[in-house]
Amino acid sequence: MARILAIANQKGGVGKTTTAVNLAASLAVAEQRTLLIDADPQGNATSGCGISRDDFTVDCYDVLIGGVSVDQALIRNVQFRHLDVLPTTPELSGAEVELVDAENRGTRMRDALAPVRDRYDFILIDCPPSLGLITLNMLTAADAILIPLQCEYYALEGLSQLLGTVQRVQESLNPALEVDSVLLTMYDARLNLSRQVADDARAHFGDTVFTTVIPRNIRLAEAPSFGKPIVVYDVSSVGAQAYMAVARELIDRTAAASASGEGRSEEHTSELQSRIRISYAVFC
Repeated sequence: MARILAIANQKGGVGKTTTAVNLAASLAVAEQRTLLIDADPQGNATSGCGISRDDFTVDCYDVLIGGVSVDQALIRNVQFRHLDVLPTTPELSGAEVELVDAENRGTRMRDALAPVRDRYDFILIDCPPSLGLITLNMLTAADAILIPLQCEYYALEGLSQLLGTVQRVQESLNPALEVDSVLLTMYDARLNLSRQVADDARAHFGDTVFTTVIPRNIRLAEAPSFGKPIVVYDVSSVGAQAYMAVARELIDRTAAASASGEGRSEEHTSELQSRIRISYAVFC
């Protein structure tokens, strides 16, 4: 059964979509059956995989609002044999309003994924940079949240609020939701600030932080404009190597957690919030 990861951070520009696209592609390269869900109305994960608007007629909006099944909406074998994508368009932004009075408004994505979950090893969800009903749906559907954290000033801005939302989801719609992954992005080893943020993040969040960091990399920045994941655009680049290393870490972590039966609790989320408040005061 797939492990479902919601990739979320309400702060924009942290490498969220870059991580969603390239981690999904790297997992597919490792022959992990992977589904990437583009739940951000900007649709950048869709275009970043080389999918154009002409390639599909139904999408994530139709799954959430129109009663269309995930099977009907997903696009199979995108760039790789093991990568499927549930695309989206800007129309998804209308779901925020339409879901307000909808029945089962918080569990629609979880219900939609249930029939296809057994087909995959990983399902990655690119969440919008907000804490509305779309994000609520994705957190309710997820087993865990992966938080991209850029190695820059104000790195933790708004993160405590995100974890507050996670804790409310744990208390109501999804008690099993875990916060178990922080990925450091936009790391520049030449800058003292990057090293400080990375060191402080590891000191406060411990093994929640991936060992691998995602560096600033021109090839990584160029790849979306060509509609290609970095492992297709330039597999030898440091960006590609970094995301493949993160994929290996994620596979190993998931296997270890599955073997031990361990999970992170609501108390863990609350503790993480407290650490973030302290860290934010230190960073800023």
